[in-house]
Amino acid sequence: MSTKAKITLATTTLSAIGIVVFVHQQQKSDKAAMHQGVIRDMEQQRVKRERLLDFEMQKQLEEEYRKVQNVSQSAEGEVKAR
Repeated sequence: MSTKAKITLATTTLSAIGIVVFVHQQQKSDKAAMHQGVIRDMEQQRVKRERLLDFEMQKQLEEEYRKVQNVSQSAEGEVKAR
């Protein structure tokens, strides 16, 4: 095998190995980024559920207060107790 052939073989082999390593690292990076997206979505869903529960609790409290107090709504939309 000539020197030029050996250099060409070594260069192409190293290039192929470099490409494989780069693609592997890129895939790991993409997978980690996608996983972070899933975690972020789960957190957003948890916060949304908490806010919905808070809203429902506030709605129930408002209904209880309305039973106890006479409440009227003014022209500006403000609620005033009597």
